[in-house]
Amino acid sequence: MAELCHKSQEVHKEDEDGFQCYVLLVQDRKSICRVRCSEPAIAVYRSWEVITYIKEEHVPSGLHCTNIYPAWEDARQTNEWPKFLGYLKTSRKAAFVSTESGQLYILPSRLNEEYSHAVVRYLTHGHGVTRSQIHVKSEDHKSKEMPESRTDDRSRSENSATSLTGPRKNYACAHPSYLKTLAQSHSDWIFGAIAEFVDNSRDAKATMFDISIDMIYSRVVGKDIPMLAILDDGHGMSHEEIMKMMSFGRKEPNANDPNCIGRYGVGFKTGAMRLGRDALVLTQTTNSRSIAFLSQSLNEDKDNIEIPIVTYSRKGQYMEVDTNIQTETSSNNNLKAIMEFSPFNEYFIGEKAGLFDRQGTGTQIYIWNLDEWGSEYSLEWVNTNGSSSFYQGDIYIRSRRPRSRLGQMTKEVPLDYSLRSYLEVIFLDPRMKIKVQGSLVKSRPLAKFLHKTSIENGFVSEKPVQLILGHSQLDLEQGNCGIFLYWHGRLIEAYKRVGSMIHNGEKSHGLVGVIDVTDVMDDDSGRVWVHNNKQGFVDCEPYALLEDWLSEKADDYLDNTVDKVNVKKGGVRYKPDREWVQCNKCRKWRTLPTDFDSRTLPLEWFCYMKPVNGKCEMPEQKLDSGVITISSQRTGYNCKENSAESEHEDDRQPLKRLRRGSKI
Repeated sequence: MAELCHKSQEVHKEDEDGFQCYVLLVQDRKSICRVRCSEPAIAVYRSWEVITYIKEEHVPSGLHCTNIYPAWEDARQTNEWPKFLGYLKTSRKAAFVSTESGQLYILPSRLNEEYSHAVVRYLTHGHGVTRSQIHVKSEDHKSKEMPESRTDDRSRSENSATSLTGPRKNYACAHPSYLKTLAQSHSDWIFGAIAEFVDNSRDAKATMFDISIDMIYSRVVGKDIPMLAILDDGHGMSHEEIMKMMSFGRKEPNANDPNCIGRYGVGFKTGAMRLGRDALVLTQTTNSRSIAFLSQSLNEDKDNIEIPIVTYSRKGQYMEVDTNIQTETSSNNNLKAIMEFSPFNEYFIGEKAGLFDRQGTGTQIYIWNLDEWGSEYSLEWVNTNGSSSFYQGDIYIRSRRPRSRLGQMTKEVPLDYSLRSYLEVIFLDPRMKIKVQGSLVKSRPLAKFLHKTSIENGFVSEKPVQLILGHSQLDLEQGNCGIFLYWHGRLIEAYKRVGSMIHNGEKSHGLVGVIDVTDVMDDDSGRVWVHNNKQGFVDCEPYALLEDWLSEKADDYLDNTVDKVNVKKGGVRYKPDREWVQCNKCRKWRTLPTDFDSRTLPLEWFCYMKPVNGKCEMPEQKLDSGVITISSQRTGYNCKENSAESEHEDDRQPLKRLRRGSKI
């Protein structure tokens, strides 16, 4: 055994200039041995779990071939490695491993009795991160091909199996200029980049999302610079997960999860590079902590994108460098690169890591060298005024221009240039606490804040949809109207004008619709009809049919209801049918009495406060069917009997739609 260890160390020394990937081989959640592999295409996932054993004759032919070498961490692995290969040799079997990158078959070397290495035959799916796609900074970053000298004469016949599959395949190269290309996904609206981070936090089951911009001192430029900081308390990311997030080609996330917004695997990269040139990620799970650096500054004048990553594992109460993934030297080199090209030093990183002590897990993202608008930054920010609880911080788009929409006539569209206004309505059913510049965002689920509410049910592409229509006093005063389209509970399009809204300005002002189109825009075959920046829908047949249905329902509402609402700018403030308030602890929504003035409520309200005087354990109220239900009246469907209907007896009379173009 001592001779075996000595030979393995000699091979290690010979390969110091080569590209090494360390993988932990496990079975039944117990480690067999840490191994070194020269093929990054199959070593993306730092843990290979043996699923089963199959007979050697059942291993498919014509596969790629490489070798793995033991890199023992302790005495146990030193004993387990020869036992593992001995079992494979005597039973004439292969260990089967399956990852998202492909299938692997591990066999013992028939020409080596000392178990100094094993043979891996593999088939990749083409989704793995390759050496050409991502270079993690380490002492081995020269990226040379593994020399043939690593395989002795006795095993060259095994390596010759590679030649049977033809010449080595070429892999795509990711030039650093590609980072700028990624930013173009959000070139038309910078808040779309911020929305990517909100989505990631919600997918990570975070209950808190905090975004702010503050000035910090940068040693690199020798002055104070603005840095955008994003923090959440989600479940964090393991090393494998942060490698996926940083990679430029991987399998799509699970599209079957109805609560998951992420679909394309590019959100972090497109969002970060749109906001600034450099981004650092600090993430922690219950058992690990990782630091990753995505930087244009670091990669200037390079041929391939280099992404330093350092991962720690929990050892009791402390976090130590995970030597299953990288060596001490590699982690030190990565940290050195991060500190050289960022405002962070080891003390600043330690200070930020200390924030996890309060919440346990989560992710922090810091972005600097922010995007510029001429000589100024594209974003401008206002901090909270401590002297007044009503003065709230915000982040604005400097231009303060509304987005281009069909039929748009007003320039007062706050959610287009105020991050606070946008985050108020970003979720259909808001639960996560959101802070901007240190002050809490008061969520505003639109369906709960409408006057003369009408609920329309129908089918689009044979899939059920529900549209909630009503009047909003705020949008009336701003001269806005349109439909808010949500997908998986997240706002995709705001103020979409349909039907006569496009040309009928004054009559439509204040009319707002809310609809979740998840079923319609998610194809049965798994295709998603949503742009990869999640700020619009693909021009497809389901979307065209949806527009027609929305136009019909909106026109019905305008023809039959708008005259009865009789709202005027500057007149009486028309309250929603019911006013709602959200508890800052349990995040449940409570209805307020009709005679209660919601403007007297504090920004942070709890269930035990007036006028509810209750407890968080109380069940949450649901949105009623509404005062008016046009579709039900037209089909003869009997609405549920309730007190609200008895108060609006006149509204339940059959309504006739005026023919367009007729003269009254």
